[in-house]
Amino acid sequence: MDCPSCAGKIRGALERLDGVGDVQVSVMQGSLALDLDTGRTAPEDVESLVERLGYGVRRQSVKDDAEAPSGAGCCAGRDHADHFRRGDDASPRRWHATAKGRLVLATGAVLGVATLLRFTVGTEVAHWAFLAACLIGLAPVARRAVSAARLGMPFTIEMLMTLAAGGALIIGAAEEAAMVVLLFAIGEILESVATDRARSGIRALSDLVPREARREAADGEIHTVEASRLAVGQVVVVRPGDRIPADATILEGRSSIDESPVTGESVPRARGEGDEVFAGSINHDAVLRLRVSLPQQDNTIARIIRLVEEAQEARAPTERFIDRFSRVYMPAVVGLALLVAVVPPLALGGDWGEWTYRALALLLIGCPCALVISVPASIASSLSSGARHGLLLKGGAVMEAAARTEAVAFDKTGTL
Repeated sequence: MDCPSCAGKIRGALERLDGVGDVQVSVMQGSLALDLDTGRTAPEDVESLVERLGYGVRRQSVKDDAEAPSGAGCCAGRDHADHFRRGDDASPRRWHATAKGRLVLATGAVLGVATLLRFTVGTEVAHWAFLAACLIGLAPVARRAVSAARLGMPFTIEMLMTLAAGGALIIGAAEEAAMVVLLFAIGEILESVATDRARSGIRALSDLVPREARREAADGEIHTVEASRLAVGQVVVVRPGDRIPADATILEGRSSIDESPVTGESVPRARGEGDEVFAGSINHDAVLRLRVSLPQQDNTIARIIRLVEEAQEARAPTERFIDRFSRVYMPAVVGLALLVAVVPPLALGGDWGEWTYRALALLLIGCPCALVISVPASIASSLSSGARHGLLLKGGAVMEAAARTEAVAFDKTGTL
């Protein structure tokens, strides 16, 4: 998913299924959670519907949810809920390795060949090449538009593009149609890149916790293990300069602990036997023996990640306005384009071809993708960037309020 319109399509389609309720779709987490009565609708039907809309989906089992690494972005566990999430919870693929990227490259290549043919062979041969370039780029868009229309959502961005490009082909403007389809595909790629960069901020938070830990066995021998597999009560040894792998209690040793990655406090704190330390903190001075007090999925960093994810879903006033506006805007653009195509020829004797062309142009420039994606992407990027620097902002509404701040107070150590 690239923008809230994607989430809106998925949410709208699923709410029409029997036995489905409380549908929650997160663009930035790339996740879906819903309450499902499996006696009325099977989970496979949910997956099939999402895939028909053009999105990949992978079910998240309860076991996966419990063992998922911090920052994986899966929905919070709820009773009687089915969980689905993106399959690419590792680093995102490069744009040219995605289906959209390959589509852009293929459309662009054919369009380049068509342009070359136009200047070397002639317009008649080039026309068919431009037609091929348009159909290559338009086919997946049209497929998604038809699927959404069948599910009761005719006013989608894909439908606008399909109507405009299809109409351009009908009136013989294959060259313009091919170029617009390519630009639309490039726009989708840019949206994907912007959204993935915002998501990567959340993934980066989990890097504050080391991947490995030095666990002390019962016989005193030290073993290097995955930090995600540490259990409550196990003993770990942390050397000077290492990050603490889990929320824990100091059993032995005294050292200065840099807690700034977690708390934002810039001055290291002296910690000794019996004191609690946070996962992601940095041990400065001496070797520490620690007893793990919380499992990986409940440590401080994991809780911060969950708070940031919840904050991203708490929409700012501007974001709510844009969402409401886009719902009215889409059918308004289609209606206005229809009036532009019909009224001047019927009422003023205008040329049908000219005014149809202008109506199609209106459909093309009317796609609100950039408007819809800009606000949530900027908010998500800001929230994750702040969290990486020790600043937790509880949603876009707080950020908008912060813009009106007139005074800022710091304590002696520089903590905000």
